[in-house]
Amino acid sequence: MSVPSSEPDHAAAAASAPASPTRWFEEQVHPHGDQLRAWLRGAFPAVRDVDDVVQESYLRVWKARAARPIASAKSFLFSVARHLAIDLVRRDRVSPVSAVPDLDVLSVLDDGPGVAETACTREEIALLAQAFLALPPRCREVMLLRQIQGIPQKEIARRLGLSELTVQTHVVTGLRKIEDFMRRRLEGVRTP
Repeated sequence: MSVPSSEPDHAAAAASAPASPTRWFEEQVHPHGDQLRAWLRGAFPAVRDVDDVVQESYLRVWKARAARPIASAKSFLFSVARHLAIDLVRRDRVSPVSAVPDLDVLSVLDDGPGVAETACTREEIALLAQAFLALPPRCREVMLLRQIQGIPQKEIARRLGLSELTVQTHVVTGLRKIEDFMRRRLEGVRTP
């Protein structure tokens, strides 16, 4: 169960000048999605929804990149996906799906999100990522630590050498700017 090797041109691109997080993700991570799906299907046939593993891997790589530089995006992506797949397989072994003796008990209706709702959610996530990227660097850093990673304001202040009041100000400002950004974008979509 070996992870495909990194391509040298991607490693060279990662070592060059730092790109915006979105551009970095589009160039260094996202192109490996199809290869990752194929690898997961072959290496972990017990994983029922490979696309969920890929999406969760993307999210974790994005969050990790926000906290620190990643030398090899492809290797890191495959490593994250491998760990997620192993966790899923272990969880399924611990609590396997059992047969229902009475099929009349099962609901026929699917309460899960439909295709349109899933597409809207993905668009909203992409829009939220753009809103984060539009924040000033220090504000974005504080917002990622507080809102995405859930780190307490006191700890953020200690890590960044700021006062708690400054951290709170960045959070309030960041939330306001993100809300304004989202409102402007959504209003732009509604106008003919």
